[in-house]
Amino acid sequence: MGTFIQLVVDGLSTGSIYGALALAIVLVSQATGLINFAQGGMAVLSAYVAWWFTTLGLPLILAILLAVLVSFVMGALIERYLMRRFERGDPDTAVVVTIGLLTLITGVCGWLWTYNNRQFASLFSLDTVQVLGASISVRSIGTIVVIVAMMLLLQAMFVGTKLGLALRAVAINPQSASFSGLPVGRLLMVGWGMAAVLGAVAGALVAPQLSLTPGMMDTALVYALAAVILGGLTSPIGVVVAAWLIGVLENLAAAYLPFIGYDLKVAVPFILIFVVLIVRPQGLFGRKVVVRV
Repeated sequence: MGTFIQLVVDGLSTGSIYGALALAIVLVSQATGLINFAQGGMAVLSAYVAWWFTTLGLPLILAILLAVLVSFVMGALIERYLMRRFERGDPDTAVVVTIGLLTLITGVCGWLWTYNNRQFASLFSLDTVQVLGASISVRSIGTIVVIVAMMLLLQAMFVGTKLGLALRAVAINPQSASFSGLPVGRLLMVGWGMAAVLGAVAGALVAPQLSLTPGMMDTALVYALAAVILGGLTSPIGVVVAAWLIGVLENLAAAYLPFIGYDLKVAVPFILIFVVLIVRPQGLFGRKVVVRV
């Protein structure tokens, strides 16, 4: 039982990191209708900015808060001066631009801070607590709590605030939203800025568990995209639950299914995607899109 609980909690902690990136992808999608493949690179850049502030002698929490502020500005500027040129055109072109942006940001991080591993301090204690024979780290618990808070806040924003409703209106039909008096350009900048903030939180959570490198979020981005497909692009809660499901099932399959093991556990989310897309194409928590002709 202790081993099982350990695997589940570790899976929830890892899945929470995937969930943070997935929430950022959902936020951009809800605001612009696009999938942002550069989200992982933006998270890495934010983590490097936070690390750089700590090298100047700033406390960790202040460094992360400043990095979050920088991330918001960065996301808003990327939307205003780069993505806006493609948002009204072919969606496939915009997606390719985000992939190019991912490559660019990763290269810039390597150029500025090299590709050497950097140590990033953890927000949470490395102590452990005993639960039914399992040693659960305080960092795992803290990571899960942070993601739950982010998930609930984002869901509440989309459902119960004017900002959330305005972002959704802009994503669905920007022209109609503009005719209704909504500041479409400003809302798009806010959406990208908030997504960058979520990415910054993800970077601050994953950097202490891995060494800080320009490519540290590459694998997490793949899992985050899997969580988006499983959970549904319209549901912040759904993508986090899907990310947790991926993290937990991946750990359990590696431990209890010998033919999968730790070498093939990466296949678990893709098997889940295959099954879900057959049974429920819109995702576990997504809504069907009805098109009137």
